[in-house]
Amino acid sequence: MFSGGGTAGHVTPNIALIEYFQKAGWNVVYVGSFSGIEKEIISNIGVRYLGIASGKLRRYFSWANFIDPVRIFWGFLQSISIVIRERPNILFSKGGFVTVPLVGAAWLLRIPVISHESDVTPGLANRLCYPFVRKLCLNFSETKNYLSGDKAVVTGTPVRDSLLEGKSERGCELLGFSGARPIVLFFGGSLGARSINKIVRQNIEQLLNRYHVVHVVGPGNLDRSLDQSGYVQREFLHEDFGDILAAANVVVARAGANSIYELLITRKPHILVPLSFKASRGDQLVNAQTFAEKGYSRVLIESAVNNVNLIELIDDVYRNRKSIVQQIERFQIIDSVGVIAGLIKAIVKER
Repeated sequence: MFSGGGTAGHVTPNIALIEYFQKAGWNVVYVGSFSGIEKEIISNIGVRYLGIASGKLRRYFSWANFIDPVRIFWGFLQSISIVIRERPNILFSKGGFVTVPLVGAAWLLRIPVISHESDVTPGLANRLCYPFVRKLCLNFSETKNYLSGDKAVVTGTPVRDSLLEGKSERGCELLGFSGARPIVLFFGGSLGARSINKIVRQNIEQLLNRYHVVHVVGPGNLDRSLDQSGYVQREFLHEDFGDILAAANVVVARAGANSIYELLITRKPHILVPLSFKASRGDQLVNAQTFAEKGYSRVLIESAVNNVNLIELIDDVYRNRKSIVQQIERFQIIDSVGVIAGLIKAIVKER
């Protein structure tokens, strides 16, 4: 049984593991919210999907905080029913608020749980679930500094083969680009695209004087009035992500941990625009600072973005892309699917 939701980053790493276990002949089921992005993503790969009620775990005042505990409790009861009916050998949780009642139900019914934390600093959902899991898989060794005990193990993030096998020639063909100009790829994630969209659209003419532009805008955010030669908009990238990423010379992205991990293992020069404390718990700022200090990433603080420094920073990263790649090559690539699959098999064998 797999779970994870709220953002695409809590869903897409599961797909690589799902593909692995399906090939090995295991039966797979996915549990998520009734209307979250996870339902759309998982439906695209044909995996059986079960929905539960969910509430968001907020750190700020909202009237929804008075309603969501009821939703979470109802989701917990639904999770108990699902776990009893499905009788999974193990639950793998990628995090997000929807996983908390399911992890609690699995623990109560003695189903072993493995969770995965992507960010340098553990998220609230995984911190709540940590006492109930057998292992917590980590993207980065720095995260161990925030955890007690010996449950944490550095595994990296599961990545689909299609990302690792991307070809720039196929990417250019998909985009209709000739390769005459370097390509800049902008993407803001499923929830953090709005500000990056604004930045790109304010600077689109200056950008197109130098580059071809691929702009991943997020669901419902296309602006067809801007369509022109050298500029491609997509709501989301699916199977073509690997090829389009391979074609990009510079990437501008949010500082979500999964995005950073994918950029590091594909050795892609990039600029991070982290979400601020106003829009998040500050995890992206920590992520960005951590990898900027290592020399892997360039960082542009959202509140400081203007027409000049965005173009100048993209130009600088493009000019220095070879030296940046040399720095990124110090980042160790782990066979995350193999390591996590090994943990899952070992725990199931013990039962």
